[in-house]
Amino acid sequence: MPDNTLLDDLAHSVTHARSLEELARPLLEMLETVTGMESAYLTTIDLGKGEQHILYARNTASDFAIPEGLTVPWADTLCKRALDEGKPFNNDVAKDWGDSEAAKALGISTYVSTPVRVGDSGEIYGTLCAASPHRHMMDPHAERALALFGKLIGQYVERERLVDQLMRANEFLARAALTDTLTGLPNRRALLEQLGRLLSQGRRQQVAVLVAYADLDGFKAINDNHSHEIGDAFLIQVAQRLRDSLRGGDMAARLGGDEFVVAGLGPALDGKLAEATQAFERRVSQATVGRYMLEPGLELDYPGASVGAMAVRAGVLDPGEALRDADALMYEVKRRRKALAAPPAEPVEPVEPAESPVQIPK
Repeated sequence: MPDNTLLDDLAHSVTHARSLEELARPLLEMLETVTGMESAYLTTIDLGKGEQHILYARNTASDFAIPEGLTVPWADTLCKRALDEGKPFNNDVAKDWGDSEAAKALGISTYVSTPVRVGDSGEIYGTLCAASPHRHMMDPHAERALALFGKLIGQYVERERLVDQLMRANEFLARAALTDTLTGLPNRRALLEQLGRLLSQGRRQQVAVLVAYADLDGFKAINDNHSHEIGDAFLIQVAQRLRDSLRGGDMAARLGGDEFVVAGLGPALDGKLAEATQAFERRVSQATVGRYMLEPGLELDYPGASVGAMAVRAGVLDPGEALRDADALMYEVKRRRKALAAPPAEPVEPVEPAESPVQIPK
């Protein structure tokens, strides 16, 4: 292959590859050409497992092939011997490395490889190799091409790792922006987005959306009488109980402080909205009732949150308005609970009317 054709093919492979495979396969073909060997392959190395895996392979001889997908013990490979001995080329494998069972089984006589390294630390990713059952001499140009191809693959792998890390970081940041850091529930922003989707779904299906707004009565006293850490432990357990109470399509969110919201699709608009709303309100409230183990030796019997629930007709309220109205209902429930819990008024003894003052005529 003329040098200019090789360079053209190389430039095309590097600039158009959209995956490691799309880069590696043309390079293996070029590697076979410049080395004159019947097989070229790219491996990965798992030092933890002590294994070498042939990721991609190209074979041009019917009676000699390096099997793609083959996994062999790393300690038995020619690649390890080449790295350990600093001998990347060997055209008498049977004499020098005759103890390699893998080489013997494959019938390798001539072998050349270069390590594929990634990152500033030079971490070994794998090897780029060529092999033949015959004895070959190695052209210096082929050695340089092999080293170049190995470096290109290492750079591509490193770039892909960086892209993957950036995508993971972006996903993490996106989740963090929508998640309450204490409880792991969706936060207000996520709630508004999801509530908007529920309302759209309700409009399409002609069903109501149920929204329950919960406020943890007595939470300030828990913080004041114990500590903020105990208060946080209580919030975390409440969040888990709300999470456990959810049904298919429901969501629970923490708005902040001691306020939570549960929302989900309800019955058809011509159905029993009042009954469904009351049942939804009871389910959310009952989820918060019970005994909480806040720390060893400290248990709390909690009577339940104040919950205001409503059925929202899609197209009537937007998410913010739905939360506002549910919040108002919650405060009405809280007011009634406080009134019921207040001690009865002390009876008042009747007061005898005072005698009228004597009027002195003028």
